[in-house]
Amino acid sequence: MRFQPGETVVRRCVYRNGRIAAVESARVISDDGQGLLIWVSGGSTVMRRATLDGDPVRKLPLREKLATTTMLRPAGWRGHGVLILTPPGAQHSVWWFFADDASFSGWYINLESPCVRWQRGLDVQDQALDIWVDPHLAWRWKDEDEFADRTGHPLFWTHEEAHIIRAEGERMITLVEAGRYPFDGTHVDFKPDPSWTPSQLPPDWDYPA
Repeated sequence: MRFQPGETVVRRCVYRNGRIAAVESARVISDDGQGLLIWVSGGSTVMRRATLDGDPVRKLPLREKLATTTMLRPAGWRGHGVLILTPPGAQHSVWWFFADDASFSGWYINLESPCVRWQRGLDVQDQALDIWVDPHLAWRWKDEDEFADRTGHPLFWTHEEAHIIRAEGERMITLVEAGRYPFDGTHVDFKPDPSWTPSQLPPDWDYPA
């Protein structure tokens, strides 16, 4: 299954039990051997889990989050936008972030399960541990506390799988330090089609994959 440039797709983060944790709507830039490259522009519709009163639960400790009644709530992507590359079969995606003035502000390496494609986009299982890389290729780990909190829980990953997840991060760090693709300046001057309006969720955005 290939998606066409300009097509609207959804990128869904799901738990192992199939529950949707978060969603981004986006426009397709390209879909080829390097992966699916999508653009989430400012104002594009996203879905985030929150309490019934609307309070975000992203940073709650795992035990508290799982004991809280939540729902997916729509919002608009804040900021200029983000370009996301999801390579086929990879245990990561790479995000190019852009500041409000459209200048490149850095890469985000999101460690995740290999994606599952479906008719409207792709699903991944987020693995909490991430890496931030600034434009000068200085990097740092992110969310190590959340990663540790989820390790060993049946909804997430085992201690053995945690070693594999971190090893994927370390592999990506070697690419960063060597300045190799995708950290070689590719896409840092990206400009979306000026005719594109912020993407919206299609009617079947929450169908099973």
